[in-house]
Amino acid sequence: MLAKIEQLLQEVKGLTAQNPEELEALRIKYLSKKGAINALMADFRNVPAEQKKEVGMKLNELKNLAQERIATLKEAFDNQDNGAAELDLTRTAYPVNLGTRHPLTIVRNEIIDIFSRMGFTIADGPEVEDDWHVFSSMNFAEDHPARDMQDTFFIESHPDIILRTHTSSVQSRVMEVSQPPIRVICPGRVYRNEAISYRAHCFFHQVEGLYIDKNVSFTDLKQVLLQFAQEMFGLETKIRLRPSYFPFTEPSAEMDISCDICGGEGCPFCKYTGWVEILGCGMVDPAVLEANGIDSKVYTGYAFGMGVERITNLKYKVKDLRMFSENDTRFLEEFESAN
Repeated sequence: MLAKIEQLLQEVKGLTAQNPEELEALRIKYLSKKGAINALMADFRNVPAEQKKEVGMKLNELKNLAQERIATLKEAFDNQDNGAAELDLTRTAYPVNLGTRHPLTIVRNEIIDIFSRMGFTIADGPEVEDDWHVFSSMNFAEDHPARDMQDTFFIESHPDIILRTHTSSVQSRVMEVSQPPIRVICPGRVYRNEAISYRAHCFFHQVEGLYIDKNVSFTDLKQVLLQFAQEMFGLETKIRLRPSYFPFTEPSAEMDISCDICGGEGCPFCKYTGWVEILGCGMVDPAVLEANGIDSKVYTGYAFGMGVERITNLKYKVKDLRMFSENDTRFLEEFESAN
């Protein structure tokens, strides 16, 4: 073994490398777990007792020399001038443009934050859905227009697989696997077969809410929506609820807020009515509760849904919905101060 150690000592003393790759190959050859030096150390137990001291000292000398030689070569490569002399350290730094959150993200997060502080948790679900969760479980009639291809994007037929038209499908999935009390909001992207214009798009974003428990009333719904409106648009904001119709709620209502531009006096933005519509709501139809496995004789609940683009328009006065999805950095930069 001494002869082998002496041979390796001579090799290590003369180690050279032309580049870091060659140096790494030398390190592996001599110092890795399967390298030559570790192989000798593993064989050290077979050395006669009277030679162990001498051989052990030589092995340590070999290992230390190999480590020092490879470290020296590595330092030389690290200190090489890789064109750094051509770098002008006095010049102005290259501009690095930092991004900001998208306005829809800003408003969605604000909506989520408001309802989270009122005890709502977040629920999510797939964007590609089946007919049951989007329509049937939500009490849509078989001949409802929303089931038509002119209103909904169909992926497959019989059974119908579609792009969800609202996040009510998430509410259905929550009710399937949960028993009241249920208090969730369902943010997400939805799709409808509409002509793209400054007022409409084939996809947009919603936040829907659902609360089911014993003795839930329309008064509870009104108070929650008033709290939301005042936190989102200001403490002076008023709301009004107008009777409406949705298949999944009964009674149903559209909610308006007092115009925050004219203070309810009337202006072009609110079409001189003093009110601006922001969402739909109502008490969950007993047929929806029963279809999703909840006893409507014991529990009641309310639901509401709003378009994130609609709320964003009201807060930031964006006149063209298409701007939200065109990725024009000039438009997005206008929201830097909102981050």
